[in-house]
Amino acid sequence: MENYCGKRLDGRYEIREIIGVGGMAVVYKAYDNIDDRIVAIKILKEEFLANEEFRRRFKNEAKAIAVLSHPNIVKVYDVSFGDRLQYIVMEYIEGITLKEYIEQQKTVNWKEAVHFVNQILKALQHAHDKGIVHRDIKPQNIMLLQDGTIKVSDFGIARFSRGDTRTMTESAIGSVHYISPEQARGEITDDKADLYSVGVVMYEMLTGQLPFQSDSAVSVAIMQLQQEAKRPREINPDIPLGLEQITLRAMQKNARDRYQSASEMLLDLDEFRKNPSIKFDYNYFVDSDPTRFVEPKRVPPAKAPANAVKTEPEEETEEKEPSKTMPILFGVIAGLVVIIAIFVGVFLGRNAKKVEVPNFVGMNYNDEISGNALYTENFVFETESVYSSDAEPGVVLKQNPDAKTKIRKGKTIKLEIAYNDDSVLVSGIVGLSAEEAEAKLKKSGFDVKIILQYDKNAKEGIVFDTYPAEGAYGEKGSLVTIYVATNENPDAAAVPNVVGYSQDIAKKLLESAGFKVGNVTESNSDKPKGMVISQSPNGTETAEKGASVALVVSNGVPEATSTTISVKLPKSSGGSGTLKVFLNSTLYNSDSEQFPREVSFSGETITITLKGSGANNTYQVLIDDYEIQSGKIDFTKTPAAVTDVQNKEFPVSVPNVTGQSVSEAKDKLNASGFTNITITDESGKNVSSGTVKEQTPGQNEKVVPSTEIKLIVGS
Repeated sequence: MENYCGKRLDGRYEIREIIGVGGMAVVYKAYDNIDDRIVAIKILKEEFLANEEFRRRFKNEAKAIAVLSHPNIVKVYDVSFGDRLQYIVMEYIEGITLKEYIEQQKTVNWKEAVHFVNQILKALQHAHDKGIVHRDIKPQNIMLLQDGTIKVSDFGIARFSRGDTRTMTESAIGSVHYISPEQARGEITDDKADLYSVGVVMYEMLTGQLPFQSDSAVSVAIMQLQQEAKRPREINPDIPLGLEQITLRAMQKNARDRYQSASEMLLDLDEFRKNPSIKFDYNYFVDSDPTRFVEPKRVPPAKAPANAVKTEPEEETEEKEPSKTMPILFGVIAGLVVIIAIFVGVFLGRNAKKVEVPNFVGMNYNDEISGNALYTENFVFETESVYSSDAEPGVVLKQNPDAKTKIRKGKTIKLEIAYNDDSVLVSGIVGLSAEEAEAKLKKSGFDVKIILQYDKNAKEGIVFDTYPAEGAYGEKGSLVTIYVATNENPDAAAVPNVVGYSQDIAKKLLESAGFKVGNVTESNSDKPKGMVISQSPNGTETAEKGASVALVVSNGVPEATSTTISVKLPKSSGGSGTLKVFLNSTLYNSDSEQFPREVSFSGETITITLKGSGANNTYQVLIDDYEIQSGKIDFTKTPAAVTDVQNKEFPVSVPNVTGQSVSEAKDKLNASGFTNITITDESGKNVSSGTVKEQTPGQNEKVVPSTEIKLIVGS
């Protein structure tokens, strides 16, 4: 895999660092020097350039994103499909994946989960409207920004729904934990497959675990096809029932039983957000012990009358035929028994899910019914204020269904609530538009005041609060104030970009703009000590005045630097050995350096690149486990500083030179690295010619090259 860091693509994009590695591509952070912005560049790995399927998928992703433009989908700025390099230039996202957030939080608060899923569905609704099915929705492909914004990414295996949407077995089908049953079977997929995956993501956020888990991907796929997931509330009882129902409807095995579109699921989520205690009419829970059909014992069929079916004549037998009446009778009785058993089972099964409606007439709705778990766990209440001169305000006058009626859990009960000339119940206002709320309140006899107020958690134009509060009574003709959400935050201001400034200057810039310096942390960086290297919120965001801005400043210590060391190899004709390098007593390996490796004893000097961090590091170079060099490295400097280098000679075998002339012997010894040679005759007198009769050290002894070699020659 080629590393493009430090390179420039098409004279425009300066590659800075790797920020992600996927199955078929590497994602880099880069600077666009034409548009003056930071971007993310996804580059197809070199090994896949020759693979037509991977090239097709890569182009498909670019085509899919190119037709999309939505605040919850990662933007694409540029594409390039050359023969030697293919890449997609996209919006750079400062954030984490939803998967990382789930792992941090263990379980996500249900209000947050609804907020996230709402944005995912809006992104999918836009994609589906454009005819694109994502097919790989999972938390790993969903980015979460610091302000809670969701960005859907990675359309690598998306398909245009008007084209071929069959998931072939040899093609990618998404992550097996999140794929729909039809994807697992290799059937045709449409937008409802994405909704199944959204249901699984929602399940994981609410419960902190996946619905189906196994060591084998095949096993998980089979579970997606055959098993029902445990109900989320069995794992996390804090999940509201309505939200569990939405999750399980999205995860139905049969696509016809799921939501039929993202907008349909958004409608139910909107209803839930207005009333978290809502219980929907649909119910997809399966009895743990369903009624089974018991096949009756097979009875031989009675023969048809002769005039009914024309048959070949049979041989007459001497034996008397058994009676035909009894088998028919037994068959009829057995069939009736089975039918009765099925009817009773279904009847009892249905009754088991039903509860008796209490008598609410005469009870005070606000004091005795609303908020009482005994009632709200079983029923959904719909109230209507009805004038009464006799009853106390808030008392239930009428109910539908009547008391003692048996209905399924989660069904709606309509209550008529008394009010008189002096008091009216304020109810059902939150969640309406300003116009709807005003009309409803005026119809009930109130004067209305509308106040537009910023609320980051409310939808623009929707009532998110009232005074008096919902469930309270107000004087007829009195003023009810409704608070309507607006996206315009009057207290918000642009956060200054202080990256690149010293901490002191950054503090002054932030305070002059109305912000405070929050948590300040140090981090390794090759930037000058005290320089701001990142901030939160970012300089491109807005925040309320007076908010704290967290800073990360450089400690002046690079996170990682590199250096090269020079190592002289032994010299021995035809010799070789195994070279190893240890950094801090650990065998060193990197993209550019791999150990152990074979080297020849050529006597040449080689260079080795070492990369690391920190000041106090030691290294050793060994050949055949014999140390030939050691030293210290300070990686906090650029380039890293190498000190205390100690070189040691590597022992090699002394060649046999007896019987050779002095000149031949010297040449042979020099070739093996031995240069310290003494030549004498038998009397000890130095000579320069003759034939070698003895040598010390002897043949094949291993000594370091600086060892003195003594040769004794004769005439």
